[in-house]
This record gives sequence, structure tokens and C-alpha cells, in this order.
Amino acid sequence: MRRLLPLLGALVLLAGCGGTDGADNTAIRKDGSVDLSKVTLRVGDQKAGSQALLQAAGGLTGVKYRITWSQFTSGPPLLEAANAGAIDLGAVGNTPPIFAAAAGSKIKIVAAGSQNLQAQAVLVPRNSPIRTIADLKGKKVALAKGSSAHALLLGVLKKAGIGFGDIQPEYLQPADALSAFSGGKVDAWSIWDPYTAQAQAQTGARILVWGNGFGTNYNFNVAAAKALKDKAKVAAIRDYLSRLERATLWASNHPDEWARTWSAQIGLPLAVTKVAAHRRITKPVPVDDTMIAGEQPLADAFSDAKLIPGRLKIADFVDRRFNDIVPKGSSS
Repeated sequence: MRRLLPLLGALVLLAGCGGTDGADNTAIRKDGSVDLSKVTLRVGDQKAGSQALLQAAGGLTGVKYRITWSQFTSGPPLLEAANAGAIDLGAVGNTPPIFAAAAGSKIKIVAAGSQNLQAQAVLVPRNSPIRTIADLKGKKVALAKGSSAHALLLGVLKKAGIGFGDIQPEYLQPADALSAFSGGKVDAWSIWDPYTAQAQAQTGARILVWGNGFGTNYNFNVAAAKALKDKAKVAAIRDYLSRLERATLWASNHPDEWARTWSAQIGLPLAVTKVAAHRRITKPVPVDDTMIAGEQPLADAFSDAKLIPGRLKIADFVDRRFNDIVPKGSSS
């Protein structure tokens, strides 16, 4: 909880219209329908995340409910906020839900996307003597704990027969990791785009290994269990996820246009966001048995490495009620 307090002071941005957060209980009309103008949806977001994507795709036009956006450095603190009741839902990578669930957080995966595996990589400095995965043994590797980068690194090391205890993990959030990597304080960095493209452009970072060949690369929208018990919130979540899925498809079909908006939103050069946009193509998929089967081995791998306590069943942390909004023909 001490880590969470400064995060809750993050900049909150508004979109849409409507009443205040406390008005959600008045949003149910006498006939049982929902008056969305009286609903507030509190959404956790990350750098170059859902808000930027929805704005670029025109996905916020006509929103009837109020959206408050809270910015987080990565998925793990975002899900801490969801568990604490500070936000209703947010987008994260494939690993934060595993760590959150293992910690007893009251959360559910409500939507999924299958992302290009080249959207993440393990980087080393341009002139580094590290040439193979085996060379990481004993080295300092930066990563965000409980993030998709954590999963990638675990998979990379396992494939090379190296235990996680054979490296020196440096648990840093992306901005701090970039500084440490640029300053030569770490030997390698497991990270995702746009940070990968940024490090390549600004420091000449070399790709030691891409994410290809190391399991699935899902990203998720995860909701607080409490929000999913609120009829008015659920109606807003359904509309929000529908808009986000359309925006995701738009970005996949218009990567250069998305890159221009992305660049303006976060202040990175267009050359960087263009590379990232083409690598981070994502396809919406249902929260179904196939997705669960793809995610379960990752949870098992973290358990086997004793990086989370005990074992968990991914199927216990999903809510399938929004699968009908996934575009026809999409599958995991």
C-alpha cells in the first residue's frame, strides 16, 4: 500500500461527460436500464496506451459516460490500484495478472489481444561483449518486476538452460531502466516497445534476442472484481472495450497514422514510434479456452521458478461475458 500512494497522485485526465464517481449508484433507471451519463469509469493507463490509441482512432467520440484516466509506469502498479479500488480497469501485458492473482488481488481478465512477439526484446549496449543468451550468466539485467519483460527474460533464460538465480536482476521501471542502460549501470535490458525502439534510436542498443519463440504475447484489459458487480459500471466497461477493440484494429491497419499521433502524444520522435507501431501489431482475441491454455504455462513457469507463491489456475481469473464484442473471425 505504501508503494501505491504516490501512484494514486498520478495525473488524472478526463474524457466524455457525465456525473461524478459517486453518482454511479443513481445510474440505474426504474426500468432497470442504465443511464450512462451518470456513470464514471476509472481507467488505468500506461505510456502510449489506451487513451492515446482511442484518441488517435476517434474512439472517444460520443462517449456518454465520464472517463478518468490515471497514468502508471507499468502493469504491476496499475493492478495494485485496481485491487485497492482506485481504478475500475486497465490494460496490461501478459504477466501482471499472474503476479496480481498470486498476491490475492481481486481482479478478472475481461479482454485480450494477441500481440506480435517482436514487440519485446532483450537488449544489450552496442559494444557489449554479450553475444549469446548464455553470456547473460552473472550479468545485471534490468526489467520491470511482474511485467511482460519479466516473462520474456524467464523464457529466454530457460531456453538456454540458465536459472533465473544465475543472473543479477535489477528491478527498474522503464524510464529508470533506460537511464541505467544508457549509463552503463546494467549489462542488458528486457523491455517492450516503444522503449525498445527508443533505446535502439538513442543509444544504438543491439537486440540480443527478440520475443519470437518464447511463448505467447497476450495483452489484457483487467477489471477490478468490485467493478464487475456494478451493473452501471459493467455497461460502461462493455462500451469502452468495444471502442478499444475497434481502435486496436484501426492501429493495426493504419500503423503510420497511429505512429504520427503516438509521437505527438508522448514526445518521442516519429522515427521511433513508426518502428514501434509496425512491431506492436495487436489482434483482439476472445477470453476463451485457447487463450487460457496459452497463458497457463507462463503462470506455471513463474511458479516453478519460485517467483510467485504456490500455483494458480488462470481460468479462475477470467470473465468471459464480453467475448461477444470481439470482431468475428478473431481467435487466439
